[in-house]
Amino acid sequence: MAHSGRLPQRITAILVFGRLPLVFGGMLCAVAVMWNQNPTLYMLGVILLFISMTFDLVDGWFAARFYPHPQMAQLADRILDKLIYSIIFPLVAVGCMWRLHYVLPDPKKTELLHSVLVLFLAIAVLVRDNFAHFMRGVALRFDQELEYREFTRLRTIVAAPVGALLYAYAFYIPNGSPSLVYRWIARLGETPLRTLFFIEIAFLIINFGSIAGYLRKYGTLCLDDLCLGNVQLRRKILAFFPNALTVMNAMMGLLAVFFAYQDRIREASLFLIGAALFDKLDGAVARRLGLTEPLPGDERRPRKVSLGGVLDDISDAVSFCIAPAWIYYFLVSDLMDPQLQELPSTWVAVIYALAGILRLIYFTLDKHPIPGFFKGMPTPAAALLVVAPMIILNQSINETSPAVPFWGFVCFGTMIGAALVMNLYPIRYLHAGRFMSRNPWLARATLLLLLSVFTPYYGYCFLVFMLLYALSPLVTWRIDPKDAARESRTKTARAH
Repeated sequence: MAHSGRLPQRITAILVFGRLPLVFGGMLCAVAVMWNQNPTLYMLGVILLFISMTFDLVDGWFAARFYPHPQMAQLADRILDKLIYSIIFPLVAVGCMWRLHYVLPDPKKTELLHSVLVLFLAIAVLVRDNFAHFMRGVALRFDQELEYREFTRLRTIVAAPVGALLYAYAFYIPNGSPSLVYRWIARLGETPLRTLFFIEIAFLIINFGSIAGYLRKYGTLCLDDLCLGNVQLRRKILAFFPNALTVMNAMMGLLAVFFAYQDRIREASLFLIGAALFDKLDGAVARRLGLTEPLPGDERRPRKVSLGGVLDDISDAVSFCIAPAWIYYFLVSDLMDPQLQELPSTWVAVIYALAGILRLIYFTLDKHPIPGFFKGMPTPAAALLVVAPMIILNQSINETSPAVPFWGFVCFGTMIGAALVMNLYPIRYLHAGRFMSRNPWLARATLLLLLSVFTPYYGYCFLVFMLLYALSPLVTWRIDPKDAARESRTKTARAH
């Protein structure tokens, strides 16, 4: 009976501590694959990584029920996670670079960009793990109970599968064994770049969300101990986080232009969605950290131009004004249809970019904003609106569809209409980000749009979604801004 009681504990110990030798064995197989391109060693390495992934998914359940010291089991699990991810993600970053030189005969720019993204992802994983370790130490120092929020748990769940998938892709050796196991593994090694980009960007957002969760829980304790009551120093440190999100907004816009240049409008639209998400987050984080409120005694002083405000305006101009105009120009400049060639497409792209910048200037200088509303269509919504029919036009071009002229005219008209609606300031548009924050069901419903990216109907779903927002003032004009502001303040107070 005693032996049977110890068996679950031994199984738990194997699951918790057995992952490190498996990952180390996978690393050795990867080094050998890079040395001699052996398909058998590649298959063995992938199998070891997937066994380790399976252990990672079930060890917590066993530790919570059978391990005699649950806290020690959790500590061991976190330490091993840190060690394993410190091995696997830098390893796959090296593997992606190796694949460019030794496996792909003629690598494209998108494949090089993917390798850079994996390197950036590896850095983000290591930063997140070390940051989480530091914040847990701060919490324990102040006798705070450790708390695991949604993004932290989600990151723990998805990290191992993402690492195993990237390993299978990075070290893929074609023309291997004809066995059934190798054929299944080869499917992972041949995963399309579009799918990998989607998974990696989602995993990147999860890592940033986990960092934000730790900041929200323990950031105040850390700053109080670090700043020693210096309010100015506290603000300078806190300003780094929304400014970093603002820079990510601009990076998403530049990546959208790069993918449009590669004739990948669908991926470009995803990067613009990412830019809009970062644009929402930087303002929300700044408000959450109290950076939008003046310091005590500065209420009557004129507001100074801040670095964060300048960065936000530049990032918005890049991502939501210049990037959509460039994407439109790239898409229609090479069309051979005589009717579309007669259109002043270059001038329309310039007009749209200038109209968006004019809208940003007005938004910055407006001294009488309407709480919960925008005057005119906001630039992120306008950018997504004009890109939506471009996805369909690009798809029609690739399929040599006879509908190319029709969607070309739709894109032309949408560019002109969005440029006008952005600067029709009497029209009120709901602040979509805050509205989704107050109504989580709508935020979850928008996730269905991202699921359609894997279908041929993504562009149509995207266009319908943006047209609903473009026409929303026909319904929302009845909402009293004072009631909306009062409801927002009430829900914010309840959240605090």
